[in-house]
Formats: sequence, C-alpha cells, structure tokens
Amino acid sequence: MLEKRFKLKEHNTDVRTEVIAGATTFLAMAYILAVNPAILSASGMDSASVFTATAISAGLATLCMAFFANYPVALASGMGLNAYFAYTVCPMVGTEHPWEVALAAVFCEGIIFILLSFTNFRESLVNDIPMNLKSAISVGIGLFIAIVGLKNSGAVTVTTEGGIAFGNPGQAPVALSLIGVIIIAYLSHRRLKGAIFYGILITWVLGMIAQAVGWYVPDPANGVYSVYPNLAFSGVKMEYFFSFDFEWIGKNLLKFLVIIFTFLYADMFDTVGTLIGVAESAGLLDEDGKLPQVKPALLSDAIGTVIGACLGTSTVTSFVESSAGAAVGGRTGLTSATSGVLFLISLFLSPLFISIPGFATTPALVYVGYLMMSQIKNVKFEDAPMSDIISAFFAIIMMPFTSSIANGIMFGILSYVILKVLEGGAKEIKPVMWISFALFLVYLRINM
Repeated sequence: MLEKRFKLKEHNTDVRTEVIAGATTFLAMAYILAVNPAILSASGMDSASVFTATAISAGLATLCMAFFANYPVALASGMGLNAYFAYTVCPMVGTEHPWEVALAAVFCEGIIFILLSFTNFRESLVNDIPMNLKSAISVGIGLFIAIVGLKNSGAVTVTTEGGIAFGNPGQAPVALSLIGVIIIAYLSHRRLKGAIFYGILITWVLGMIAQAVGWYVPDPANGVYSVYPNLAFSGVKMEYFFSFDFEWIGKNLLKFLVIIFTFLYADMFDTVGTLIGVAESAGLLDEDGKLPQVKPALLSDAIGTVIGACLGTSTVTSFVESSAGAAVGGRTGLTSATSGVLFLISLFLSPLFISIPGFATTPALVYVGYLMMSQIKNVKFEDAPMSDIISAFFAIIMMPFTSSIANGIMFGILSYVILKVLEGGAKEIKPVMWISFALFLVYLRINM
C-alpha cells in the first residue's frame, strides 16, 4: 500500500529510509513547538493553547503535503511570520484581544493562497519582485528575529533613551542564552541533525543547573519562573478555535489590507524558496530545473495556513529544515507523513515544551536569524542600479530598527519604485510593484 501511494521504487527509496528521514526532519524543526508559543504569548495568547494549535496544524499540513504532493517537505508556523504576528500586527491593532484580528488576517491570507494555488499567479507574483529585494527581505527578517530573541533573554535591553544596549552578562539568562548560541553553532558544525532542537534542550538543562546552585533565582512576582519542567499533562488546551475579529476589519480596512499584503509577501518568498531548495537537495527537479507537482505543494501550504488560523496560530508554511530529511535519503511523501504523525504525537508532550524558558529559546531565534541573514551574499551592493541597492538597504535596516517586517517591505518597495522612475526605468517596473507602491502610499497618507 505504501509503495502504491508514495511510489517508493520510482524514487529509489524504501520505507526504512523514509521513516528515518521523517524523524530527522521532525527533530530539525521541533524547536518551533517551544519557540512559537513563546513568541505568540508576547501578544497575550495562552502558551498551552498556542502549542496545541502549532502541533496540530503542523501535523495536518504536513500530512496534506505527503498525500497531495508526495513531497518530503514538512510544514509548521513560520519563523518571521510569527514574529510579525506578535510584535507588529498585534500592537498595531491595539484591541483587547488583538490576536483575533491577526488570526483573521492569516485566515484571509490562506483563503487567497488557496485560490491562487489553482493558477500560476502565485509563482508569477514572486518572480515580479526584484531579486535583490527578495534577498534583502530575508536578511531583514533574520536580523529582526535575532533581536527579538536577544531581547527575550535580556542580552539586549531597551535604554531609557529608547536605544538598545547590551544586557548584564552576569545574569544567568543572558549568559546562558549566549552560551546556547555557541552550542547550536558547534552542533551544526558537527552536522548533528536537529542541532537547534538539541541546543534548546542543553541550554535548558544548564538553566536547571544554574537554578540548583542559586545563580538563577526564580521570582514569579517579576515574571521570573522556575525552569524545572512541569510534566503534569492536563489535556489538550485549545482556546482560540475560530477566534476571529472581523468587526475591527470593517473600521480599519486599509490597515487590514496592509497586514494581509505583508503576510502574503513574506509567506510567498518563504514557501517557494523552500520548496525549490528542498526539491533540489532531494533531486526532485526536472531536467528544466522546474518543480513538478508544484500546484499540489502550494495548495498544501495554503490549506495549512487556513487550518493554523482556525486553530489559533500564525501562518503555517514549508520549513527549510525539511532539507535535513532529504539529506538522509527522504524522497517522497512518506517522509513528510512520518514528520506529520510525530507532530501529532507531540501533543502529549506539551508540558515539556511549554516549560522551556525564554533564554533557552533565544539561541534558536538567533541561529535561525543567522540562517536567514546568510542571504546577504545574494544582495548586490555594487554593479547594480541604485534603485536595487537602496531598496535592499532600506528593507534590511527598517525591519530591526523599527521592529516591523511590514515597514521593511514597505520602504524597500517605495524606494525601489521612486528611484527606478528617476533612473528612467519606469518601464521595468512590474505591475505588482506599482500596485504595492500605491497601496503603501495610501497607507502612509492615512497614518500621517
């Protein structure tokens, strides 16, 4: 039955290889089960409920990828997109339960993606964004994620003047979070599958030792909690099932459109780039370098986003960590089916993941930030038009400096179009860039 469903012989693989590959992919991206609740809880959401939504949506979306597209690609709530959800959208909304608006935006984004997945528009839309700007957006998101992580542990602090400074390295959370980055880097150097996940666990264990010897002192009154794990399983908690606020949208339509617009852009770059990268490492591209079965793969991604929004988590997208499974032989949907089942099983380990302290997840955020920032090698700052250079520069600096992914994309697009016109290259500007330019201009005018 497995042979008929996943065509194992055709892809020169077997059940054992695929199962091992699926487990490898799960370990490589299991950190999201700890990191996503930590990030979304910053918006006021309940960590246990976010964990449930993260695990179920990852499991179901990955199973969709397995059975619809037969690709060894796993999905979960995307890094960068969850930070945009918690640190940009929710503060922008300003309601008592801002995540209900953010979830509505993710839901609408998913519906749009489902519709676009039946056409070639999604691929065309990604192709119409200048390559320099695409790479710069990844770099900016990487910097933004790293700063978020460092702030969570106190390694970076906000000064009374509004600037940022280095935290006190004598404090356990600061020191341990920085040590954790070194641990993950070393494990990655040793090519250990699941280096980020194991780095989180090791940092957490070091935190327990620090608490045992009195270096780390819990102070619940000031939000400093014990790092010892609570293994009392109290059942599956799901508070945000279909928690959408559409009333706010009617009063703030333009803001809502900008939110969806930014989710769309970030998700598209992430998904298409990941699919191509994993397919290339698994040898699944055809002789023309194209990806067969791309529509079912994109549809699976879109369905995952809708499922995630309905359950109560940020945008679900394809994970580049799937390449870890491909590296050990994963070639079919049986790899992703294994990963999906493991995500569902992880529901029963929720107390363990939720107990992981913020300083232990900081190394994951910083390291993922580094991985995204590595795209800087593809950003041209020489031998390119100033429209490409300055737009990329704005996209990179505006995200971390304004704590907003949307601002980075907005200023990148605005500066690109303006400079391209001044350079006499208006005919080179694609329609989607003109539409984006007009939308952001209106948004700026209303918010002046």
